[in-house]
Amino acid sequence: MKSYEYLPHTADVKFRAYGKTLEEAFTNAAFALYNVMVDTKNVKAKITKKIAAEGSDLSSLLQQFLEQFIILLDTDNFFLSKMEELKISSRSGKYSLVAVAAGDEAKNYETIGPQVKACTYNSMLVRQEGKQWVVQVVVDI
Repeated sequence: MKSYEYLPHTADVKFRAYGKTLEEAFTNAAFALYNVMVDTKNVKAKITKKIAAEGSDLSSLLQQFLEQFIILLDTDNFFLSKMEELKISSRSGKYSLVAVAAGDEAKNYETIGPQVKACTYNSMLVRQEGKQWVVQVVVDI
């Protein structure tokens, strides 16, 4: 199974990420977001960052999760190398996520594309299709 794929979009970047679990699909979405800017296979896992997000539904949780990575990029110049941990839970109709991501400072790597500015709700989806989870995202560049 492929981790993610980029889809045609007129102005921004649109992708779908896949996973056997919801956590795996969210993880692959984070890699799809970063691989717009850098080849994450080359990024070393030198530092870790804790991430927390909440949402009223899975789409808002995904949006908040990816926004946390954009904030890390803007404030700490963080590029993702690997997801060490990611747990999604729900309680009383609300969703929450905690994660630990490993990566390195962006200044140590050559960028391959434009910087992602925001994660939008445009065409966003989070759903289970058969035995896999699919998430779709459009990010503003």
